[in-house]
Amino acid sequence: MNSWELDPAYRAVVRAFVDGDPLDQVGGPLDVRSVVAGIRTETKDGFLLEEVPWDRFPEGARVWGAMERLRSGDAADVGGALGMLIGLCANDMRAAAAPTVPFLIRIGTGPEAGYRAEALSVVGEVARMRHQGVCTRDDMLRFYGDDEWCFEVTGYLQNWSVQAARDAISADTGLLLPLLDDPDPALRISAAYALAAASDRARDTLTAFRSRLPAERNPAVLASLVLAIAQLARAHQDLGTVVWMRACWSDPVRPPVVRVSAALGWMCLTDVPVPDELRAMLDDLVTDETARSMAPLPWMRAIETARTSGLHRCLRSMLDPDMADIGDCDGPWS
Repeated sequence: MNSWELDPAYRAVVRAFVDGDPLDQVGGPLDVRSVVAGIRTETKDGFLLEEVPWDRFPEGARVWGAMERLRSGDAADVGGALGMLIGLCANDMRAAAAPTVPFLIRIGTGPEAGYRAEALSVVGEVARMRHQGVCTRDDMLRFYGDDEWCFEVTGYLQNWSVQAARDAISADTGLLLPLLDDPDPALRISAAYALAAASDRARDTLTAFRSRLPAERNPAVLASLVLAIAQLARAHQDLGTVVWMRACWSDPVRPPVVRVSAALGWMCLTDVPVPDELRAMLDDLVTDETARSMAPLPWMRAIETARTSGLHRCLRSMLDPDMADIGDCDGPWS
């Protein structure tokens, strides 16, 4: 038996969500959405970690310890703490990580240099489900469906963990939006990735993304803004963005990374056959340079392999679905 299976929080989750009806927990002490929504502004701003009931959720004590290390200022401690939180996401254990989101946002938006972009990258990962990294048209930018329940390895309802994180991002949208103009490109990318997961204020955020595009000069940030627009629009059923994406990928004046990212976004927002015009554009613009420019994007990092870039894997899955599960091979998208 794993040590975490002896954790009282884990056993309580199993009783409530595996042996019992999850709907009985709505609004209760094990509803992480309510827990995160109930964190006071003074608690967030003052980093009063002791006021958060971490121990209600599996691995909560370790998460609390990791959050304490983030304030140490020691590079090894901070890096290890962020790595631990990312590891929980990779292992589908987000319930205890969801309450970290308001605090990580304040680290990412604070004046200190160092790990701001990394902290916001963790925010973005907590707010996405385990299928993140699947690059089919249907799944690449999907959060979850209302009729689909997904459970973490502990038995906790992952939908609630992700919703808690997305709601926390929405609550602090005002802190995150100014980062789209930050001098650090990595921070701009992480901010766009986090904002794309917001559960509310979609119109304000979409407007901010589009307003930033004309002034942005960094290719990776340009691509991140376009994919963030697509993901936010998909979550909030913004039909106007479908038209906008097509206009972007078909516009020869736009930079290659914008056109290619818009093509990915358009394919994820529609289910119509891919037109020959789009395929021809991708044949022309998807070069090794374009793949390298888009490599820093979290969406691409999630699906890259040792031999194949994230961009090429995306295109293989979206344009040649029969090849999606085949290993690296020669071909136009490998």
